[in-house]
Amino acid sequence: MTLQEQKAVSDGGGTSPHWLAVRPRLILASAFMLFLELALIRWTGSNIVHLSYFTNFVLLGSFLGIGLGFLRVGRSTRQPYYSPVVLFGLVLIVLTFPVTVDRASEDVLYWTSLGTTGPPAWLILPVIFCAAAVVLMGPAELVGRCFPELPRLEAYRYDLIGSLTGIAAFTALSFLSAPPVFWGLIVAIAYGLLLVPRPRVPYLALVTVPSLAVVGLLLAETLTAGAIWSPYYKVTTRALEIVGVPVTDISVNGIPHQQAAPAVARLQWEGQYGLPYERAVAAPQDVLIVGAGSGTDVAIALSKGARRVDAVEIDPKLRELGGSKHPDRPYDDPRVTTHVTDGRAFLEHTDRRYDLILFALPDSLTLVSGASSLRLESYLFTPEAMRAAREHLKPGGAFSMYNYYRESWLVDRLASTVQSAFGHKPCVDVVSVSGQQAVITAGATPAAQRCAGEWAGAAAGTPPPAGDDRPFLYLKDRTIPAIYLITLGLILLVSLLAVRMVAGPYRRMRPYADLFLLGVAFLLLETKSVTGFALLFGTTWVVNAIVFAGVLVAVLAAVEVTRRWRTPPLRVMYGVLFAGLALAWLVPNAWLLSLPLPLRAVVAVTVAFLPIFAANVVFAKRFADSADATTSFGANLLGAMVGGCLEYLALVIGYQALLVVAALLYLGAFALLPRRALA
Repeated sequence: MTLQEQKAVSDGGGTSPHWLAVRPRLILASAFMLFLELALIRWTGSNIVHLSYFTNFVLLGSFLGIGLGFLRVGRSTRQPYYSPVVLFGLVLIVLTFPVTVDRASEDVLYWTSLGTTGPPAWLILPVIFCAAAVVLMGPAELVGRCFPELPRLEAYRYDLIGSLTGIAAFTALSFLSAPPVFWGLIVAIAYGLLLVPRPRVPYLALVTVPSLAVVGLLLAETLTAGAIWSPYYKVTTRALEIVGVPVTDISVNGIPHQQAAPAVARLQWEGQYGLPYERAVAAPQDVLIVGAGSGTDVAIALSKGARRVDAVEIDPKLRELGGSKHPDRPYDDPRVTTHVTDGRAFLEHTDRRYDLILFALPDSLTLVSGASSLRLESYLFTPEAMRAAREHLKPGGAFSMYNYYRESWLVDRLASTVQSAFGHKPCVDVVSVSGQQAVITAGATPAAQRCAGEWAGAAAGTPPPAGDDRPFLYLKDRTIPAIYLITLGLILLVSLLAVRMVAGPYRRMRPYADLFLLGVAFLLLETKSVTGFALLFGTTWVVNAIVFAGVLVAVLAAVEVTRRWRTPPLRVMYGVLFAGLALAWLVPNAWLLSLPLPLRAVVAVTVAFLPIFAANVVFAKRFADSADATTSFGANLLGAMVGGCLEYLALVIGYQALLVVAALLYLGAFALLPRRALA
């Protein structure tokens, strides 16, 4: 392809040159692409309850679309006007047919009842996957068309700068709790700036109208739903009266979540709330509540005579609702100190000791974005977390947790976890057999607890405790659930067909098989980093955003080093990469958690980002010498999509073993290197 032809492709046919120079256009398109991906993941999950548990579903569709967008460069001179049209269709379908939880159902997947109202999963999920892929294919085309106009690594550099800008913009909106109408405005502006009008193209119909329609739909959702957007959820509230008592009912992402009710009424309605104070021998002077939410548990602690309460809640908006909506106003009490952070991280960082530590219904109902089945509260229910709680008890203190566990084996598994951490049997009170509403309490010593009766022990077939490496409490068997396997199999099948239809014969990508494997391995490496930092510093949205940005900074650093200095040969860089993987394998999380926080951060960053940096020097060197920039880059992105599917191996082998899988994939990539690249 000549330079003139490349410019014609980049400009959408050459008849209407783009008003933006190629470098700022590439940055804008890359930022738009990542921003749109994050917005789709966040927004669809707030309206389709299945996506609260399959966050990767939209992520995988996005990876497929981005890869297809790059592979489509050079095969069409038309601009991707289809993207805003399909986005409008997706938003309209999701708002017309939302999927929420039907509380009448008792079907269980991991934790929450998933009997739903709305279209069935087999119908709505394929629609969302395919639509997300087509929507993201448009911005990816715009990015890909800039690549032929610049040297390879320079184009990649600006792509990364744009990606960092997109993450920063979405993070800022999350910090401001901006509703999706603002996301829609940014998307509409980006479409308007990037899609240049062409002669004989009805620009208003293909770009302006659908973009503004998306903004209008999101504005209507914001105004009618009365929702508050936290960094994790779409939160909706409604005022109720239960037997004459005022209650605020709170739902998140369409799922009934909690109720802000007076302490006296809650103790009368549900006995589990008072049992921790009956089972603990010591009077609760200092109390820690993890999962404080809208404040009912805090109000109960105060009514039981607590002189100090540390209330830990991960979601700032739920905490704000507790301050404004709870009838007892517990957060206004001077005895209460609130901490908006992750519960496990608080336990690892604080030096205070308590008479009672209470895990009060900590059920996040959502996943950590980008990490297969890691939920916000996953690291709270491991033996390591229980031991951390025990270490923060005063002599004679007690630890307690309660929830609606719905399965008897979950109660036994948690009781076994507490027993392994405390060294003796806990008190187990099953308040309601039908919903397995239970309270598990353990004193610092057996003398610090008073049980109504001795726990019989775990029933036969109860799975062992879920540790920090496999923190999947709600997964009974060491396997990948059939629903995941079927879904991932269909995703791969659709992806194979889509690549063939959009990009042509697979032989185009055959020379870049090693770059494909580099993409697969890198996604696994990124997942290990995200989950590791979540354990070390908390599963908050801030940590998550920092880690993803840190990964991109490490990649950008690798590109800059490769561009500016002569780097060692690929053989040597692969050696550094394998050494980094070995170091990450050898350094245990338990040792990192024992370090002071500043030192922990330095060591964790070094261990996590050394292999990421080396892997991207390898990629940068190989990409710089590739014959076809867009095809090679597209192959790498499709590899990342396959890596997203392989993330679910962690359900079986744990997160640490993902390093071994990544090492094998990197070994395969090394074996597939062309001889000239090795030379």
